[in-house]
Amino acid sequence: MILAEKITLSLVLGGFFVLFLQLYDALLLKPRRRRLKLQKQGIKGPIPSYLYGNIVELKRIQLQKRRIGASVAENQFGGRSAVEHAWTSAVFPHIEQWRREYGPTFMYSTGNIQILCITDAEMVKEISLCTSLNLGKPSYLSTERGPLLGRGILSSNGPYWANQRKIIAPEFYLERVKGFVKLMAESTSTMLKTWESKAESWGGKVEIRVDDDLRSLSADIISRSCFGSNYAEGEKIFSKLQTLQMVMSKGIIGIPGLRYLPSRHNKEIWRLEKEIDLTILGLVERHSEDTCDKDLLQLILSAAKSYGDNGNLPADITPNKFIVDNCKNIYFAGHETTAISASWCLMLLAAHPEWQARARAEVLEICGLRFPAADTLRSLKTLTMVILETLRLYPPVAYVVREALQDVIFKGIHIPKGINIQIPIPVLHQDPDLWDSNVHQFNPERFAGGIAGACKIPQAYMPFGLGTRTCAGQHFAMAELKVILSLILSKFSFSLSPAYQHSPVFRLVIQPEHGVNLHFEKL
Repeated sequence: MILAEKITLSLVLGGFFVLFLQLYDALLLKPRRRRLKLQKQGIKGPIPSYLYGNIVELKRIQLQKRRIGASVAENQFGGRSAVEHAWTSAVFPHIEQWRREYGPTFMYSTGNIQILCITDAEMVKEISLCTSLNLGKPSYLSTERGPLLGRGILSSNGPYWANQRKIIAPEFYLERVKGFVKLMAESTSTMLKTWESKAESWGGKVEIRVDDDLRSLSADIISRSCFGSNYAEGEKIFSKLQTLQMVMSKGIIGIPGLRYLPSRHNKEIWRLEKEIDLTILGLVERHSEDTCDKDLLQLILSAAKSYGDNGNLPADITPNKFIVDNCKNIYFAGHETTAISASWCLMLLAAHPEWQARARAEVLEICGLRFPAADTLRSLKTLTMVILETLRLYPPVAYVVREALQDVIFKGIHIPKGINIQIPIPVLHQDPDLWDSNVHQFNPERFAGGIAGACKIPQAYMPFGLGTRTCAGQHFAMAELKVILSLILSKFSFSLSPAYQHSPVFRLVIQPEHGVNLHFEKL
Protein backbone atom coordinates (compact mmCIF):
# COMPACT_ATOMS: atom_id res chain seq x y z
CA MET A 1 0.00 0.00 0.00
CA ILE A 2 2.80 2.38 0.96
CA LEU A 3 4.70 1.43 -2.24
CA ALA A 4 1.63 2.19 -4.37
CA GLU A 5 1.25 5.59 -2.71
CA LYS A 6 4.92 6.35 -3.34
CA ILE A 7 4.58 5.37 -7.00
CA THR A 8 1.46 7.53 -7.36
CA LEU A 9 3.19 10.48 -5.67
CA SER A 10 6.23 10.04 -7.91
CA LEU A 11 4.04 10.02 -11.01
CA VAL A 12 2.19 13.16 -9.90
CA LEU A 13 5.42 14.97 -9.06
CA GLY A 14 6.94 13.82 -12.36
CA GLY A 15 3.90 15.10 -14.22
CA PHE A 16 4.15 18.50 -12.52
CA PHE A 17 7.89 18.62 -13.29
CA VAL A 18 7.31 17.84 -16.99
CA LEU A 19 4.55 20.47 -17.09
CA PHE A 20 6.86 22.99 -15.41
CA LEU A 21 9.60 22.27 -17.97
CA GLN A 22 7.14 22.69 -20.85
CA LEU A 23 5.87 26.01 -19.46
CA TYR A 24 9.41 27.20 -18.76
CA ASP A 25 10.39 26.39 -22.33
CA ALA A 26 7.27 27.96 -23.87
CA LEU A 27 7.25 31.11 -21.76
CA LEU A 28 10.94 31.84 -21.33
CA LEU A 29 13.36 29.70 -23.35
CA LYS A 30 11.52 29.65 -26.69
CA PRO A 31 10.97 33.46 -26.83
CA ARG A 32 14.61 33.95 -25.80
CA ARG A 33 15.83 31.63 -28.59
CA ARG A 34 13.76 33.56 -31.14
CA ARG A 35 15.17 36.89 -29.98
CA LEU A 36 18.75 35.56 -30.05
CA LYS A 37 18.35 34.46 -33.68
CA LEU A 38 17.40 38.02 -34.60
CA GLN A 39 20.07 39.60 -32.37
CA LYS A 40 22.79 37.59 -34.12
CA GLN A 41 21.67 39.24 -37.38
CA GLY A 42 22.06 42.73 -35.94
CA ILE A 43 18.42 43.33 -35.00
CA LYS A 44 18.19 45.31 -31.78
CA GLY A 45 15.49 46.44 -29.41
CA PRO A 46 14.65 47.23 -25.77
CA ILE A 47 15.49 44.50 -23.26
CA PRO A 48 12.27 42.70 -22.20
CA SER A 49 11.43 41.63 -18.68
CA TYR A 50 10.12 38.20 -17.77
CA LEU A 51 6.34 37.80 -18.12
CA TYR A 52 5.59 41.41 -19.16
CA GLY A 53 8.14 41.82 -21.94
CA ASN A 54 8.33 45.54 -22.81
CA ILE A 55 4.77 46.39 -21.76
CA VAL A 56 5.85 48.41 -18.70
CA GLU A 57 8.33 50.48 -20.73
CA LEU A 58 5.79 50.91 -23.52
CA LYS A 59 3.22 52.29 -21.08
CA ARG A 60 5.82 54.58 -19.52
CA ILE A 61 6.72 56.08 -22.90
CA GLN A 62 3.05 56.60 -23.72
CA LEU A 63 2.46 58.42 -20.42
CA GLN A 64 5.48 60.65 -20.98
CA LYS A 65 4.34 61.65 -24.47
CA ARG A 66 0.66 62.09 -23.67
CA ARG A 67 0.96 65.75 -22.72
CA ILE A 68 3.09 66.57 -25.73
CA GLY A 69 0.67 64.75 -28.02
CA ALA A 70 -2.30 66.56 -26.48
CA SER A 71 -0.72 69.99 -26.95
CA VAL A 72 0.04 69.21 -30.60
CA ALA A 73 -3.55 68.03 -31.15
CA GLU A 74 -5.01 71.17 -29.54
CA ASN A 75 -3.12 73.42 -31.96
CA GLN A 76 -3.66 71.45 -35.15
CA PHE A 77 -6.37 73.57 -36.68
CA GLY A 78 -5.27 76.96 -35.42
CA GLY A 79 -2.34 77.93 -37.60
CA ARG A 80 -2.48 75.22 -40.26
CA SER A 81 1.19 74.52 -39.58
CA ALA A 82 3.33 71.91 -41.33
CA VAL A 83 2.66 69.47 -38.48
CA GLU A 84 -1.09 69.72 -38.88
CA HIS A 85 -1.72 65.98 -38.96
CA ALA A 86 1.49 64.70 -37.35
CA TRP A 87 -0.30 62.70 -34.67
CA THR A 88 1.53 59.36 -34.82
CA SER A 89 4.19 60.32 -32.26
CA ALA A 90 1.42 61.10 -29.74
CA VAL A 91 -0.52 57.86 -30.30
CA PHE A 92 2.42 55.49 -30.95
CA PRO A 93 5.36 57.16 -29.15
CA HIS A 94 7.06 53.83 -28.45
CA ILE A 95 7.35 53.12 -32.17
CA GLU A 96 8.83 56.53 -32.84
CA GLN A 97 11.31 56.29 -29.93
CA TRP A 98 12.51 52.74 -30.60
CA ARG A 99 12.77 53.45 -34.32
CA ARG A 100 15.16 56.33 -33.55
CA GLU A 101 17.15 54.25 -31.06
CA TYR A 102 17.38 50.92 -32.87
CA GLY A 103 16.78 51.64 -36.56
CA PRO A 104 13.91 51.06 -39.01
CA THR A 105 13.68 47.35 -38.10
CA PHE A 106 13.70 46.49 -34.40
CA MET A 107 12.21 43.98 -31.98
CA TYR A 108 10.24 44.21 -28.77
CA SER A 109 7.72 42.06 -26.92
CA THR A 110 4.35 42.31 -25.25
CA GLY A 111 4.30 39.53 -22.69
CA ASN A 112 5.56 36.44 -24.49
CA ILE A 113 4.58 37.74 -27.96
CA GLN A 114 7.81 38.50 -29.80
CA ILE A 115 7.41 41.34 -32.32
CA LEU A 116 9.65 42.35 -35.20
CA CYS A 117 8.56 45.90 -36.04
CA ILE A 118 9.34 46.89 -39.64
CA THR A 119 9.31 50.45 -40.96
CA ASP A 120 11.75 49.68 -43.81
CA ALA A 121 9.65 50.21 -46.95
CA GLU A 122 11.80 47.90 -49.09
CA MET A 123 11.22 45.02 -46.67
CA VAL A 124 7.52 45.87 -46.56
CA LYS A 125 7.48 45.57 -50.35
CA GLU A 126 9.01 42.08 -50.13
CA ILE A 127 6.45 41.02 -47.53
CA SER A 128 3.60 42.34 -49.68
CA LEU A 129 4.73 40.13 -52.58
CA CYS A 130 4.87 36.98 -50.43
CA THR A 131 2.09 34.51 -51.30
CA SER A 132 3.16 31.65 -49.00
CA LEU A 133 0.70 30.36 -46.42
CA ASN A 134 3.71 30.21 -44.08
CA LEU A 135 3.05 33.88 -43.42
CA GLY A 136 -0.31 34.18 -41.68
CA LYS A 137 -2.33 36.14 -39.15
CA PRO A 138 -0.96 36.09 -35.58
CA SER A 139 -2.38 33.49 -33.23
CA TYR A 140 -3.34 36.12 -30.61
CA LEU A 141 -6.11 37.37 -32.94
CA SER A 142 -8.01 34.13 -32.45
CA THR A 143 -7.05 33.72 -28.77
CA GLU A 144 -6.54 37.10 -27.06
CA ARG A 145 -8.96 38.78 -29.50
CA GLY A 146 -11.06 35.65 -29.89
CA PRO A 147 -14.26 37.08 -28.36
CA LEU A 148 -14.26 39.75 -31.09
CA LEU A 149 -12.86 37.84 -34.08
CA GLY A 150 -12.95 34.13 -33.27
CA ARG A 151 -11.41 32.20 -36.17
CA GLY A 152 -13.16 34.02 -38.96
CA ILE A 153 -11.67 35.28 -42.21
CA LEU A 154 -9.76 38.09 -40.43
CA SER A 155 -7.90 35.83 -38.01
CA SER A 156 -7.67 32.28 -39.41
CA ASN A 157 -4.80 30.74 -41.37
CA GLY A 158 -3.89 28.03 -43.85
CA PRO A 159 -6.43 26.00 -45.85
CA TYR A 160 -9.21 26.96 -43.41
CA TRP A 161 -8.67 30.65 -44.20
CA ALA A 162 -8.38 29.91 -47.93
CA ASN A 163 -11.80 28.19 -47.88
CA GLN A 164 -13.37 31.13 -46.04
CA ARG A 165 -11.89 33.58 -48.55
CA LYS A 166 -13.35 31.56 -51.45
CA ILE A 167 -16.81 31.90 -49.91
CA ILE A 168 -16.72 35.53 -48.84
CA ALA A 169 -14.45 37.36 -51.32
CA PRO A 170 -16.66 36.89 -54.43
CA GLU A 171 -19.51 38.73 -52.68
CA PHE A 172 -17.31 41.83 -52.68
CA TYR A 173 -16.00 41.69 -56.25
CA LEU A 174 -16.44 44.97 -58.13
CA GLU A 175 -19.28 43.76 -60.36
CA ARG A 176 -21.19 42.44 -57.35
CA VAL A 177 -20.62 45.70 -55.45
CA LYS A 178 -22.24 47.71 -58.25
CA GLY A 179 -25.53 46.04 -57.38
CA PHE A 180 -25.38 47.49 -53.87
CA VAL A 181 -24.89 51.15 -54.86
CA LYS A 182 -28.61 51.95 -55.04
CA LEU A 183 -29.16 50.38 -51.63
CA MET A 184 -26.25 52.43 -50.20
CA ALA A 185 -27.78 55.60 -51.61
CA GLU A 186 -31.24 54.82 -50.22
CA SER A 187 -29.86 54.20 -46.72
CA THR A 188 -27.79 57.41 -46.86
CA SER A 189 -30.77 59.39 -48.12
CA THR A 190 -32.80 58.24 -45.11
CA MET A 191 -30.11 59.53 -42.75
CA LEU A 192 -29.86 62.85 -44.62
CA LYS A 193 -33.60 63.42 -44.38
CA THR A 194 -33.17 63.31 -40.61
CA TRP A 195 -30.33 65.84 -40.87
CA GLU A 196 -32.46 68.08 -43.10
CA SER A 197 -35.31 68.01 -40.60
CA LYS A 198 -32.92 68.98 -37.81
CA ALA A 199 -31.48 71.80 -39.92
CA GLU A 200 -34.94 73.16 -40.80
CA SER A 201 -35.99 73.19 -37.16
CA TRP A 202 -32.84 75.24 -36.36
CA GLY A 203 -33.21 77.76 -39.16
CA GLY A 204 -31.22 75.92 -41.81
CA LYS A 205 -28.13 75.23 -39.68
CA VAL A 206 -27.46 72.45 -37.20
CA GLU A 207 -24.58 70.86 -35.28
CA ILE A 208 -24.28 67.08 -35.65
CA ARG A 209 -21.88 64.55 -34.19
CA VAL A 210 -21.45 62.66 -37.43
CA ASP A 211 -19.48 59.62 -36.26
CA ASP A 212 -22.45 58.25 -34.29
CA ASP A 213 -24.85 58.64 -37.22
CA LEU A 214 -22.31 57.23 -39.68
CA ARG A 215 -21.86 54.12 -37.55
CA SER A 216 -25.62 53.55 -37.66
CA LEU A 217 -25.69 54.20 -41.40
CA SER A 218 -22.77 51.89 -42.17
CA ALA A 219 -24.31 49.20 -39.97
CA ASP A 220 -27.57 49.51 -41.89
CA ILE A 221 -25.79 49.26 -45.25
CA ILE A 222 -23.68 46.21 -44.39
CA SER A 223 -26.63 44.50 -42.73
CA ARG A 224 -29.02 45.03 -45.65
CA SER A 225 -26.39 44.33 -48.32
CA CYS A 226 -24.91 41.18 -46.90
CA PHE A 227 -27.38 39.73 -44.43
CA GLY A 228 -30.78 40.51 -45.88
CA SER A 229 -31.90 42.21 -42.67
CA ASN A 230 -32.48 45.83 -41.66
CA TYR A 231 -30.67 47.84 -39.02
CA ALA A 232 -33.34 47.18 -36.42
CA GLU A 233 -32.48 43.46 -36.45
CA GLY A 234 -28.74 44.06 -36.32
CA GLU A 235 -28.82 46.91 -33.79
CA LYS A 236 -27.99 44.73 -30.79
CA ILE A 237 -25.08 43.10 -32.61
CA PHE A 238 -23.55 46.41 -33.68
CA SER A 239 -23.89 48.13 -30.31
CA LYS A 240 -22.54 45.15 -28.38
CA LEU A 241 -19.63 44.67 -30.79
CA GLN A 242 -18.73 48.33 -30.34
CA THR A 243 -18.89 47.94 -26.54
CA LEU A 244 -16.80 44.76 -26.72
CA GLN A 245 -14.24 46.56 -28.87
CA MET A 246 -13.98 49.37 -26.32
CA VAL A 247 -13.60 46.92 -23.40
CA MET A 248 -10.96 44.82 -25.17
CA SER A 249 -8.95 47.88 -26.22
CA LYS A 250 -8.27 48.54 -22.51
CA GLY A 251 -6.76 45.11 -21.94
CA ILE A 252 -3.19 43.83 -22.31
CA ILE A 253 -2.31 41.06 -24.73
CA GLY A 254 0.57 38.63 -24.46
CA ILE A 255 0.65 37.90 -20.73
CA PRO A 256 0.21 34.11 -20.38
CA GLY A 257 -3.00 32.99 -18.67
CA LEU A 258 -4.31 36.53 -18.10
CA ARG A 259 -7.36 36.05 -20.31
CA TYR A 260 -8.50 33.05 -18.24
CA LEU A 261 -8.63 34.87 -14.90
CA PRO A 262 -12.16 35.70 -13.66
CA SER A 263 -11.35 39.41 -13.38
CA ARG A 264 -14.01 42.09 -13.76
CA HIS A 265 -12.54 42.98 -17.16
CA ASN A 266 -12.65 39.38 -18.40
CA LYS A 267 -16.14 38.76 -17.02
CA GLU A 268 -17.42 41.75 -19.00
CA ILE A 269 -15.77 40.36 -22.16
CA TRP A 270 -17.26 36.90 -21.60
CA ARG A 271 -20.72 38.34 -21.00
CA LEU A 272 -20.64 40.44 -24.16
CA GLU A 273 -19.24 37.57 -26.21
CA LYS A 274 -22.06 35.26 -25.11
CA GLU A 275 -24.74 37.87 -25.79
CA ILE A 276 -23.32 38.66 -29.26
CA ASP A 277 -23.07 34.98 -30.21
CA LEU A 278 -26.65 34.28 -29.11
CA THR A 279 -27.95 37.35 -30.97
CA ILE A 280 -26.20 36.28 -34.19
CA LEU A 281 -27.54 32.74 -33.91
CA GLY A 282 -31.03 34.18 -33.35
CA LEU A 283 -30.67 36.27 -36.52
CA VAL A 284 -29.41 33.19 -38.38
CA GLU A 285 -32.41 31.16 -37.20
CA ARG A 286 -34.85 33.82 -38.41
CA HIS A 287 -32.93 34.17 -41.66
CA SER A 288 -33.07 30.43 -42.38
CA GLU A 289 -36.85 30.51 -42.00
CA ASP A 290 -37.16 33.15 -44.74
CA THR A 291 -37.15 32.40 -48.44
CA CYS A 292 -34.63 35.08 -49.34
CA ASP A 293 -32.07 35.70 -52.03
CA LYS A 294 -28.68 34.04 -51.81
CA ASP A 295 -27.01 36.81 -49.83
CA LEU A 296 -23.73 36.50 -47.93
CA LEU A 297 -25.30 35.08 -44.79
CA GLN A 298 -27.01 32.38 -46.83
CA LEU A 299 -23.65 31.48 -48.42
CA ILE A 300 -22.07 31.22 -44.96
CA LEU A 301 -24.93 29.01 -43.76
CA SER A 302 -24.62 26.75 -46.81
CA ALA A 303 -20.83 26.53 -46.39
CA ALA A 304 -21.16 25.67 -42.69
CA LYS A 305 -23.63 22.89 -43.50
CA SER A 306 -21.48 21.56 -46.34
CA TYR A 307 -18.29 21.60 -44.29
CA GLY A 308 -20.05 20.03 -41.33
CA ASP A 309 -21.59 17.25 -43.45
CA ASN A 310 -18.26 16.49 -45.13
CA GLY A 311 -16.22 16.66 -41.94
CA ASN A 312 -13.93 19.35 -43.40
CA LEU A 313 -14.15 21.77 -40.49
CA PRO A 314 -11.22 21.81 -38.03
CA ALA A 315 -11.83 19.63 -34.98
CA ASP A 316 -12.44 22.60 -32.68
CA ILE A 317 -14.81 24.43 -35.07
CA THR A 318 -18.53 23.62 -35.04
CA PRO A 319 -20.87 24.79 -37.83
CA ASN A 320 -22.36 27.34 -35.41
CA LYS A 321 -18.90 28.70 -34.53
CA PHE A 322 -18.04 28.96 -38.24
CA ILE A 323 -21.19 31.03 -38.78
CA VAL A 324 -20.79 33.23 -35.69
CA ASP A 325 -17.08 33.94 -36.23
CA ASN A 326 -17.51 35.03 -39.83
CA CYS A 327 -20.61 37.10 -39.09
CA LYS A 328 -18.71 38.94 -36.34
CA ASN A 329 -15.77 39.50 -38.68
CA ILE A 330 -17.96 40.99 -41.40
CA TYR A 331 -20.03 43.08 -38.99
CA PHE A 332 -16.87 44.47 -37.35
CA ALA A 333 -14.81 45.06 -40.49
CA GLY A 334 -17.76 46.05 -42.65
CA HIS A 335 -19.23 48.84 -40.59
CA GLU A 336 -16.76 50.17 -38.01
CA THR A 337 -13.81 50.94 -40.30
CA THR A 338 -15.94 52.48 -43.05
CA ALA A 339 -17.87 54.67 -40.62
CA ILE A 340 -14.64 55.96 -39.06
CA SER A 341 -13.11 56.67 -42.48
CA ALA A 342 -16.22 58.60 -43.53
CA SER A 343 -16.00 60.62 -40.29
CA TRP A 344 -12.35 61.52 -40.93
CA CYS A 345 -13.22 62.48 -44.53
CA LEU A 346 -15.92 64.89 -43.39
CA MET A 347 -13.62 66.34 -40.73
CA LEU A 348 -10.90 67.03 -43.31
CA LEU A 349 -13.32 68.52 -45.84
CA ALA A 350 -14.74 70.73 -43.09
CA ALA A 351 -11.23 71.88 -42.16
CA HIS A 352 -10.31 72.50 -45.81
CA PRO A 353 -13.25 74.33 -47.45
CA GLU A 354 -11.38 74.73 -50.74
CA TRP A 355 -11.33 70.95 -51.19
CA GLN A 356 -14.91 70.69 -50.03
CA ALA A 357 -15.91 73.15 -52.76
CA ARG A 358 -13.92 71.24 -55.41
CA ALA A 359 -15.43 67.91 -54.42
CA ARG A 360 -18.96 69.36 -54.33
CA ALA A 361 -18.59 70.96 -57.78
CA GLU A 362 -17.50 67.61 -59.21
CA VAL A 363 -20.38 65.73 -57.57
CA LEU A 364 -22.97 68.22 -58.84
CA GLU A 365 -21.48 68.18 -62.34
CA ILE A 366 -21.41 64.38 -62.63
CA CYS A 367 -24.36 63.30 -60.49
CA GLY A 368 -26.48 66.42 -60.21
CA LEU A 369 -29.03 66.07 -57.43
CA ARG A 370 -29.73 62.43 -58.33
CA PHE A 371 -28.51 59.33 -56.53
CA PRO A 372 -24.99 58.45 -57.73
CA ALA A 373 -25.10 55.52 -60.16
CA ALA A 374 -22.63 52.65 -59.97
CA ASP A 375 -21.01 53.54 -63.30
CA THR A 376 -20.50 57.20 -62.33
CA LEU A 377 -18.58 56.50 -59.11
CA ARG A 378 -15.31 55.96 -60.97
CA SER A 379 -15.72 59.40 -62.59
CA LEU A 380 -15.52 61.12 -59.20
CA LYS A 381 -11.77 61.72 -59.45
CA THR A 382 -11.53 64.56 -56.92
CA LEU A 383 -13.59 62.68 -54.36
CA THR A 384 -11.41 59.60 -54.88
CA MET A 385 -8.29 61.67 -54.21
CA VAL A 386 -9.87 63.06 -51.03
CA ILE A 387 -10.66 59.53 -49.80
CA LEU A 388 -7.18 58.20 -50.62
CA GLU A 389 -5.55 61.13 -48.81
CA THR A 390 -7.84 60.64 -45.81
CA LEU A 391 -6.91 56.95 -45.64
CA ARG A 392 -3.25 57.98 -45.81
CA LEU A 393 -3.48 60.45 -42.93
CA TYR A 394 -6.00 58.48 -40.84
CA PRO A 395 -5.95 54.77 -41.78
CA PRO A 396 -8.58 53.02 -39.65
CA VAL A 397 -6.30 50.02 -39.02
CA ALA A 398 -3.04 50.79 -37.19
CA TYR A 399 -0.96 47.72 -37.99
CA VAL A 400 -0.46 45.02 -40.54
CA VAL A 401 0.63 42.02 -38.46
CA ARG A 402 1.77 38.66 -39.76
CA GLU A 403 3.08 35.64 -37.88
CA ALA A 404 5.86 33.49 -39.28
CA LEU A 405 4.16 30.09 -39.22
CA GLN A 406 7.48 28.65 -40.48
CA ASP A 407 10.94 30.22 -40.79
CA VAL A 408 10.89 32.93 -43.48
CA ILE A 409 13.46 35.28 -45.05
CA PHE A 410 12.87 38.93 -46.00
CA LYS A 411 15.60 41.27 -47.22
CA GLY A 412 18.24 38.79 -46.07
CA ILE A 413 16.89 38.55 -42.50
CA HIS A 414 16.02 35.05 -41.30
CA ILE A 415 12.84 35.41 -39.25
CA PRO A 416 12.24 32.37 -37.02
CA LYS A 417 8.90 30.62 -36.69
CA GLY A 418 6.64 32.23 -34.10
CA ILE A 419 7.85 35.81 -34.56
CA ASN A 420 5.12 38.39 -35.19
CA ILE A 421 5.98 40.80 -38.03
CA GLN A 422 4.41 44.18 -37.30
CA ILE A 423 4.14 47.00 -39.83
CA PRO A 424 2.84 50.29 -38.34
CA ILE A 425 0.70 51.71 -41.15
CA PRO A 426 0.49 55.37 -39.98
CA VAL A 427 4.28 55.59 -39.62
CA LEU A 428 4.83 54.54 -43.24
CA HIS A 429 1.93 56.70 -44.44
CA GLN A 430 3.64 59.75 -42.94
CA ASP A 431 7.25 58.98 -43.83
CA PRO A 432 8.69 62.00 -45.71
CA ASP A 433 11.23 59.73 -47.45
CA LEU A 434 8.33 57.92 -49.15
CA TRP A 435 6.07 60.86 -49.86
CA ASP A 436 7.34 64.46 -49.77
CA SER A 437 8.16 67.31 -47.42
CA ASN A 438 4.47 68.20 -46.91
CA VAL A 439 3.70 64.66 -45.76
CA HIS A 440 1.79 65.90 -42.67
CA GLN A 441 -0.51 68.16 -44.66
CA PHE A 442 -3.85 67.31 -46.24
CA ASN A 443 -3.10 67.41 -49.97
CA PRO A 444 -5.36 65.12 -52.07
CA GLU A 445 -3.61 66.41 -55.22
CA ARG A 446 -0.72 64.07 -54.44
CA PHE A 447 -2.97 61.19 -55.65
CA ALA A 448 -3.73 62.84 -59.02
CA GLY A 449 -1.51 60.21 -60.64
CA GLY A 450 -2.79 57.37 -58.49
CA ILE A 451 -0.99 55.61 -55.65
CA ALA A 452 2.07 54.87 -57.79
CA GLY A 453 2.45 58.57 -58.52
CA ALA A 454 2.02 59.58 -54.88
CA CYS A 455 4.36 57.18 -53.08
CA LYS A 456 7.91 56.17 -54.02
CA ILE A 457 7.16 52.60 -52.94
CA PRO A 458 3.41 52.06 -53.58
CA GLN A 459 3.33 48.93 -51.39
CA ALA A 460 3.94 51.24 -48.38
CA TYR A 461 0.40 52.62 -48.85
CA MET A 462 -1.77 49.98 -47.18
CA PRO A 463 -5.05 51.24 -45.70
CA PHE A 464 -6.64 47.91 -46.74
CA GLY A 465 -3.71 45.72 -45.70
CA LEU A 466 -1.23 44.12 -48.06
CA GLY A 467 -0.42 40.95 -49.94
CA THR A 468 -2.74 37.98 -50.15
CA ARG A 469 -4.56 39.11 -46.99
CA THR A 470 -5.65 42.45 -48.47
CA CYS A 471 -9.17 43.32 -47.27
CA ALA A 472 -11.74 41.42 -49.32
CA GLY A 473 -14.24 44.24 -48.88
CA GLN A 474 -12.14 47.16 -50.15
CA HIS A 475 -14.27 47.70 -53.30
CA PHE A 476 -17.39 47.70 -51.16
CA ALA A 477 -15.84 50.18 -48.71
CA MET A 478 -14.67 52.58 -51.45
CA ALA A 479 -18.09 52.53 -53.13
CA GLU A 480 -19.82 53.14 -49.81
CA LEU A 481 -17.54 56.07 -48.98
CA LYS A 482 -18.15 57.67 -52.38
CA VAL A 483 -21.92 57.28 -52.11
CA ILE A 484 -22.11 58.68 -48.56
CA LEU A 485 -19.79 61.64 -49.22
CA SER A 486 -21.28 62.56 -52.60
CA LEU A 487 -24.81 62.70 -51.19
CA ILE A 488 -23.74 64.76 -48.17
CA LEU A 489 -21.81 67.19 -50.39
CA SER A 490 -24.80 67.61 -52.71
CA LYS A 491 -27.13 68.61 -49.85
CA PHE A 492 -25.00 70.41 -47.25
CA SER A 493 -22.04 72.68 -46.72
CA PHE A 494 -20.28 72.02 -43.43
CA SER A 495 -17.54 73.34 -41.16
CA LEU A 496 -15.82 72.32 -37.94
CA SER A 497 -17.75 73.01 -34.76
CA PRO A 498 -15.92 74.87 -31.95
CA ALA A 499 -16.82 71.80 -29.88
CA TYR A 500 -14.63 69.58 -32.09
CA GLN A 501 -11.48 68.36 -30.29
CA HIS A 502 -8.92 66.76 -32.56
CA SER A 503 -7.55 63.75 -30.73
CA PRO A 504 -6.96 60.52 -32.68
CA VAL A 505 -6.76 57.47 -30.42
CA PHE A 506 -6.04 53.78 -30.97
CA ARG A 507 -8.85 51.52 -29.72
CA LEU A 508 -8.22 48.49 -31.91
CA VAL A 509 -8.90 50.97 -34.73
CA ILE A 510 -7.81 54.61 -35.09
CA GLN A 511 -10.77 56.78 -34.21
CA PRO A 512 -11.61 60.33 -33.03
CA GLU A 513 -11.55 60.18 -29.23
CA HIS A 514 -14.22 62.86 -28.76
CA GLY A 515 -16.21 62.24 -31.93
CA VAL A 516 -16.54 64.56 -34.93
CA ASN A 517 -18.81 67.57 -34.34
CA LEU A 518 -19.64 69.56 -37.48
CA HIS A 519 -21.89 72.51 -38.35
CA PHE A 520 -24.15 71.72 -41.31
CA GLU A 521 -25.99 74.23 -43.49
CA LYS A 522 -28.56 73.04 -45.98
CA LEU A 523 -27.74 74.09 -49.54
